Amino acid sequence: MGCTAPISQLRKGQKPQVRVAMASLMAATAELGHLSRTIPGRRCSWKLACAGRCRSCRGWDSVWQARGPPAWRPPAWHLPRGLKKMQSSLKLVDCIIEVHDARIPLSGRNPLFQETLGLKPHLLVLNKMDLADLKEQQKIIQHLEGEGLKNVIFTNCVKDENIKQIIPKVTELVGSSYRYHRGENLEYCIMVIGVPNVGKSSLINSLRRQHLRKGKATRVGGEPGITRAVMSRIQVCERPLMFLLDTPGVLAPRIQSVETGLKLALCGTVLDHLVGEETLADYLLYTLNRRQLLGYVQHYGLGEACDDIASVLRRVAVKLRKTQKVKVLTGTGDVNVVQPNYPAAARDFLRAFRSGVLGPVMLDRDLLQGPPVAEP
Repeated sequence: MGCTAPISQLRKGQKPQVRVAMASLMAATAELGHLSRTIPGRRCSWKLACAGRCRSCRGWDSVWQARGPPAWRPPAWHLPRGLKKMQSSLKLVDCIIEVHDARIPLSGRNPLFQETLGLKPHLLVLNKMDLADLKEQQKIIQHLEGEGLKNVIFTNCVKDENIKQIIPKVTELVGSSYRYHRGENLEYCIMVIGVPNVGKSSLINSLRRQHLRKGKATRVGGEPGITRAVMSRIQVCERPLMFLLDTPGVLAPRIQSVETGLKLALCGTVLDHLVGEETLADYLLYTLNRRQLLGYVQHYGLGEACDDIASVLRRVAVKLRKTQKVKVLTGTGDVNVVQPNYPAAARDFLRAFRSGVLGPVMLDRDLLQGPPVAEP
């Protein structure tokens, strides 16, 4: 279908052809979320996480697949490098703040955090609430409570919304935990964790602005990989005396589905070129049309909703004057032809979505249809 089709007939529930991105997406996951170094001669005992990618698993798939995933923790040499450093600093930590993107509150969270970081008091901060459609916020909270997450705060670190709720909540969690006695140690040490590019460093800087009236302490950026190591303690509050540890983002060793990986990539968790800008733009167009979010039509002056990503990118490139000269070989010689720059148009389309110009979006709306029931 082209741009002449009515919006009621767009997509018809069929997802775009995104299977071609599976290999590059899984390669990105292996690069960012899996340490492919193991002890020589040691077979992998955590088949579920490494999925046969590490060196010790090659040639032993048939032997270890029959055993299935074990009930114990994964060995230290199978953890991502960032997660290993988190474990080494865990004994100094009183509480854990997990930061995630509010546009995907249910997808993409690393399940290894809960398994490898122990039973520390846990607070989930859903950042970038200004970019998320929170009409069903109560359903999100109920769904997370069904997964055992009872402490959830929605924040916006750009405008410091709900930031002042974090310090009192952390103090309450640590004080009510039976595993910690605060009689002698009067200072708190908190570890900030999460997948890449969800605003961990921005949260620390926002806390410093609110409680210490000071500027940035950590580097921030709009792409994953800005924070590369577990940093030293950063003071964020005076009363009570509280320090935070900024950590690099760590993806799960294995993404559950291609669509979950595309959601993560749309939110900037995975570098765009590892998946493909045009593939991400195609999935974004499918999502916007399916949710009847037609802000892109007005923003780019398209006139009407469109189902064809090539047509949308062509018109975006012409409007933004993003063209390129291509040499075409013909029978009479080489001819220079001006063509639209599709990758540049796709990057602008993704940038408009991530900055909120196209309106707030909830990418996990399908998962909210059947939330799990909390155990009594």
